[in-house]
Amino acid sequence: MTETRIPKTQVEFQAGPESENGAGSEATAANVPPAISEVRRFLLSRGNSSLADGGFRWLMVICALSIFAIVVLIGTVLVRSSELTRAKFGFKFFFDQMWDPVNGNFGALPFIYGTLVTSLLALLIAVPLALGLAIFLTEMSPKFLRGPLAFITELLAAIPSIIYGLWAVFVLVPLMRDHVNPILIRFFGWTTLFSGDNLGLGFLTSGVILAVMILPIISSLTREVMTAVPHSQREAVLALGATRWEMIRVGVLRNARIGIVGSIILGLGRAFGETMAVTMVIGNTPEIHKSLLATGNTMASVIANEFSEAADDLHLSALIEIGLALFIVTIIINAIARLLVWAVTSGAPARVN
Repeated sequence: MTETRIPKTQVEFQAGPESENGAGSEATAANVPPAISEVRRFLLSRGNSSLADGGFRWLMVICALSIFAIVVLIGTVLVRSSELTRAKFGFKFFFDQMWDPVNGNFGALPFIYGTLVTSLLALLIAVPLALGLAIFLTEMSPKFLRGPLAFITELLAAIPSIIYGLWAVFVLVPLMRDHVNPILIRFFGWTTLFSGDNLGLGFLTSGVILAVMILPIISSLTREVMTAVPHSQREAVLALGATRWEMIRVGVLRNARIGIVGSIILGLGRAFGETMAVTMVIGNTPEIHKSLLATGNTMASVIANEFSEAADDLHLSALIEIGLALFIVTIIINAIARLLVWAVTSGAPARVN
């Protein structure tokens, strides 16, 4: 009988399809190219993207550097435009009380005094209210009320300054003149802080309207800082037998105090630079008075009032130097506030409401 020989390669080729889970099927699957997704096909078809990525990177760098360029440009213009006043008065300009554009005598002390008084009054009124509101929204408010109340609070920050000024003229000034100021004069007039003519205008009214304007800023940042405090701090204090107030005071406020101070300083920066609302209710007199019911002026309001009516170059230079001082102080205050807030919230996890 004739012997039939089958090549080994042919046996392996024929045996491959017979075993679906064997080595033959694995070798066949390895030779099949993987399917290409639509996204991958698009990325391969468009070629090299290094040029586009490099252009996008430099575009973003230019956008970031433009912010610094704008700040430097503003500072440069203010410094050059106020050179005439600095050459004539020097640092004495900030310590002189005389403001007489007719005779060319200029001193910024009354405006610095008015800015400090109104801003501090605003902080005294707004900080307790903002802290109480932040504590209520963070620790005590029911869920159905937390969202609407937080939205309304933040909505106050979006109202234009001129609207606050109109509201102060038609509502706040009569309220202070007819109801609040008489009580203060009667009971605290002996301190000389609440004495003199009761016009409804002045430092106190300006401080109240500023308090309303900075309240949402301080409250929102304080609430953000308080939510960054870990819940383990609250649970640990409660586990030791503390009451809710003790938990808030020890576990929350103590850990968030740096950020709270930062939010207060940021509100102070807003109060320093506020213009229109204060201009409409402060009275606009370049004088220093001890009474909070007296009229006065601030650094921002004097610029708004007299810039378009500047009599000569020296008068204009004096107003610009006041603006330069306000510009520098505002930048410093806001930078300190942002650093303090960042020191508390930088390591906090993202919070989903």
